[in-house]
Amino acid sequence: MPPPTWRPGRLPDAPSAPGGPVHDFVAIGLGPFNLGLAALTHPVDDLDGLFLERKPAFDWHPGMMLEHASMQTPFLADLVTLADPGSPFSFLSYLKRQGRLYRFYIRENFFPLRSEYAAYCRWVSEQLPEIRFGAEVERVEHDGEGYVVRVADGTVHRARRLVLGTGTPPYVPPAARDLLGKDGVLHSGAYLDHAEELRRRAAVTVVGSGQSAAEIYADLLADADRCGYRLDWVTRSPRFFPLEYTKLTLEMTSPEYVDYFHSLPADVRDRLGATQKGLFKGISAETVNGIFELLYVKSLAGRVSTRLLGNTALTAVDAVDGGYELTLHQQEQDVVHRIRTEAVVLATGYRHRVPAFLEPVRDRLRLDAQGRFDVRRDWSVDAAGTGEVLVQNAALHSHSLSDPDLGMGAYRNSCLIRTMTGREVYPIERRIAFQEFAAA
Repeated sequence: MPPPTWRPGRLPDAPSAPGGPVHDFVAIGLGPFNLGLAALTHPVDDLDGLFLERKPAFDWHPGMMLEHASMQTPFLADLVTLADPGSPFSFLSYLKRQGRLYRFYIRENFFPLRSEYAAYCRWVSEQLPEIRFGAEVERVEHDGEGYVVRVADGTVHRARRLVLGTGTPPYVPPAARDLLGKDGVLHSGAYLDHAEELRRRAAVTVVGSGQSAAEIYADLLADADRCGYRLDWVTRSPRFFPLEYTKLTLEMTSPEYVDYFHSLPADVRDRLGATQKGLFKGISAETVNGIFELLYVKSLAGRVSTRLLGNTALTAVDAVDGGYELTLHQQEQDVVHRIRTEAVVLATGYRHRVPAFLEPVRDRLRLDAQGRFDVRRDWSVDAAGTGEVLVQNAALHSHSLSDPDLGMGAYRNSCLIRTMTGREVYPIERRIAFQEFAAA
């Protein structure tokens, strides 16, 4: 398959706007992907970007910063290294500045702690003057010459391009939407804020099949006998799937696989996507084995008050005296049954949606029949096809496993910078896989 056709180059200059400059781009949202873009564009003299984030400081999944939780990608998958190994914003540079490089070396573990990665990202964000925290975007318009970004505090920014990195909000299944936020019903993203209160309940149910569900179940299981609560884990997955981390599977995040996947018809991509969740949403083998070991140890003292229910979908949540009644559907047997619980933790993941602040420029965007961004291979979604609106982590349905993968963030950012400058500021590796995905 030939390499994709790109639309590189700077857009035509627009006249300076009253009260301020016209930036080359404004990036909205500051997760790891846009933070990586900020770090990589910082030394590029002819690229003027501004990054807007509604939170007061960099914050990444604070509700899941369990003490021993580690990343599922190695330290090389930091913000910059795979694009620029000599960058002063690398994870190793961070460790050196903190006086912890030798300890990390002696540890001999490629996978940083999750809290350690978040602290590294905060360290990078504090060094980049182009980032504006506390800037909640309310509305984006187009004035005929460029994009006008209006912030809640009344400030206005103008740019020739947008880079959208607003992340993926928590997904709550329809069965529980009306009760989310009520006493004892929460999404996993808020787990640590409620962890001690959950331990005072008589029964807690965790719903979900991925790493977050497993980590929460393990954390609560550790104290279940001491605190005296029953703990259940419900997942509609046929089993508790481990994350597949074999090398040839990892090649499915490669540029070649992105080329192949993106070239497929949309209905084929959607069908494939439904079968690939276990390749990036599974549970680490270490966590699975640790849970089994903990169950084994606790079982020596007698029956453990817990149930693990696979192949079981949550179809309804009803408030009852003293808690909630969950209606469950065992999918293989086609049997409906119910359990009582006092608290429900929904570890049901995250899903992207088009931000509401884009409504005034909706006619300038490519959307598919399902209302998702219709993302070109170069991650652009503008109807004009000039690369004036680019997206981060909003293309799982069009770019497959590489889209949420932290290790491919530097690759995508290198491509976005190429689109915006018309040149490869950071050399882009186009062929990294040994296997071939398309027919010759």
